[in-house]
Amino acid sequence: MPINVAIDGPAGAGKSTIAKAAAKAFGFIYVDTGALYRSIAYYVISHGGDTKNADSVTEMLDEITPELKYIDGVQHVFVNGEDVSDKIRTPEVSMGASAVSAIPAVRSFLFELQRKIARENSVVMDGRDIGTVVLPDADVKIYLTASPEERARRRHAELLEKGNCVTFASVLADVNQRDYNDMHREIAPLKQAEDAVLCDTTDVDLKGAVEMLIGIIKEKTGAEPQNKEF
Repeated sequence: MPINVAIDGPAGAGKSTIAKAAAKAFGFIYVDTGALYRSIAYYVISHGGDTKNADSVTEMLDEITPELKYIDGVQHVFVNGEDVSDKIRTPEVSMGASAVSAIPAVRSFLFELQRKIARENSVVMDGRDIGTVVLPDADVKIYLTASPEERARRRHAELLEKGNCVTFASVLADVNQRDYNDMHREIAPLKQAEDAVLCDTTDVDLKGAVEMLIGIIKEKTGAEPQNKEF
């Protein structure tokens, strides 16, 4: 039987990086559901649509074919055959992803794709509502978070490294706005599942956070890590 690990938490908590490393340690498939919402936002924005207009976004869904492909063990995000893995990581697309994720039609559109992957594979899947909505029966549920300031610091450094000219203040404002949007949306708001383990990584480095997750997964499932180099 496949083992499903659900990781939820706010933007910038390091979910993708930490979940990816934990998945590699156990030989599971890593599924970044946020990338799927980003792919929808990217398509809408690049085709002149308004990510805050539900009707506009819904009308475009039939034109979009998002895919997650694993190339040499690394997840790549494709939209209609185009690899958009880097293009979906801009601040504009981040805010757009937060907007489209509040649209019921978008959530329904991506829901079955996410569940299908989990039915057929042992996965570490991260997002905003994995443990509460997408995989409510997951073997392991983790709520991964950090302070807004620490999440903004990490995101700011990442954007600067990629050549984006942004201020810390603007990144912190984006983080706080995304938190508010994600926690107050009508459909599947971000919240910790009742049976999820809380992991606060504010004062924990990447290696420590990964080891924390590996320990929880091992304890909850009995699975043994296959790869010590994560």
